[in-house]
Amino acid sequence: MSARNSHANKAAARERLRAERERQAKKDKARRQVVVGLSVVAALAVVGGAGYLVMQANKPDQWEAAAKASVTAPKNTEGTNGTTVVIGKPTAKKTLELYEDARCPICASFEQEVGETLKKDVAAGKYKLKFVGATFLDGPNSAAGEGSKNALSALGAALDVSPEAFLEYKGALYSAKFHPAESEDKFGKDSYLLEVAETVPALKNNAQFKKNVEDGTFDAWAMKMSDAFQESGVKGTPALRMDGKALTAPGSDNPPLTVEQFTAALTPALKG
Repeated sequence: MSARNSHANKAAARERLRAERERQAKKDKARRQVVVGLSVVAALAVVGGAGYLVMQANKPDQWEAAAKASVTAPKNTEGTNGTTVVIGKPTAKKTLELYEDARCPICASFEQEVGETLKKDVAAGKYKLKFVGATFLDGPNSAAGEGSKNALSALGAALDVSPEAFLEYKGALYSAKFHPAESEDKFGKDSYLLEVAETVPALKNNAQFKKNVEDGTFDAWAMKMSDAFQESGVKGTPALRMDGKALTAPGSDNPPLTVEQFTAALTPALKG
């Protein structure tokens, strides 16, 4: 091999090495730019995501918004915001006040034992029934669920159909078949409330009732009804009052949970 060829080959090799280094340097620079760019995008995403989370956290939930919304009251109601619900014959001289929370297990026991007696008495004109719904078992700001509020809104939708549908639906919600454990928030799901409603003839395949439940037509009403319970001074559910006096099981401060206890508490109240 000649010296000339040797120098030329070495020069060509050095040129190829230089060119390769330049290409590699450009690739490394481009890669760094991509990494920096992605880091910036990721940082912006984190900031934006945090901002979104803060915004969502500060955004009122469905029920907080409902508490401030204009009220659409169901039919068959009276008073401010329709929170006076009285069912029965106008000729009945006495009114039995009944305070219940849809998720309350003791309310379920009361309804399963005494509910049919209540309906028969009201139908016979023995007394009128004033219903006051509570939602305290959902906890503050829906921390423990929203089933009490959602069920109360659905009860408003049933009341909008008729007082009879309301009583039948209330009985179905409290039935042994459908009433969930207090720790389960099944009533928070519209689909479950509608499933229960399919057992009530007046509500079965009732398109308007279904729409009112799913649209939350009576959510604001439910919140006002809940306020009415808070203002009543009643501390727990179930609770019964007549002429401003609590009806309790004989010899106790507890609500009557059997027909016998209910009759024993009611009979002197009707005479008073």
